[in-house]
Amino acid sequence: MATETEAEAQQPTFTVDELAARAGVTVRTIRFYGTRGLLPPPEIGPRRVGHYGPAHLSRLALIEELQHQGMTLAAIERYLEQLPPDLSAQDLAVHRALVATWAPDSPEDMPRAELERRAGRTLTDEDLDRLAAMDVLARKDGEGNGAETFRVDPGLLRLGVQLLDVPIPHETILASRTVLVEHTRSAAQELTRLFRDEVWGPYRERESDPEHVAAMKSLSAHMQPLVVQALVTAFQRSLKEELRAAFRAD
Repeated sequence: MATETEAEAQQPTFTVDELAARAGVTVRTIRFYGTRGLLPPPEIGPRRVGHYGPAHLSRLALIEELQHQGMTLAAIERYLEQLPPDLSAQDLAVHRALVATWAPDSPEDMPRAELERRAGRTLTDEDLDRLAAMDVLARKDGEGNGAETFRVDPGLLRLGVQLLDVPIPHETILASRTVLVEHTRSAAQELTRLFRDEVWGPYRERESDPEHVAAMKSLSAHMQPLVVQALVTAFQRSLKEELRAAFRAD
């Protein structure tokens, strides 16, 4: 079995032009993010050519999602600074997918050819079943033209495609989704109760205070991504500890 270091060495690399094309941004944007510290520097190869990896691509997607949530570059810098420095491309994709859940649902309808173009690969029927099990997409009627059409969650597509190569049975994906939905709903209910009782209640009592109103607006604008970051970081740490203990026991 390949070690984690060997697996990282086998991951694809991109030039700055290829990274820009894959991420849907300009080369100038990538350079700018690099100067702001939002994007780690590339590895310099022969002929002084910079090589970027999947983690850079996932970080760009996370930055895009945070901007979509209305965060400024300064706020995004603070957000990224709080993330563990050794996050993999998959870890960053998880952060991005969870942050995206705060945005209003905006699924897109697309034919199979467009879906595969967005995914960057050909998708088998088994792949489509696995993506459907992860709530990434749902099949739709071909609207009379016989073509396959899918209702796709763009925020989850990249993460879902990455998980296609993970050797997890379809039934395990369904069971995992059930566990996650159950426990995240419970966490959301508890957090909502805390916010209602400890934050919203006092705000309603002091809504005539302009400074307090301004503070509440600022909190409302930034709390959701911060709560997601705290949840996913705590979950990642707990999962690593549980897996380490389980496999050590075996």
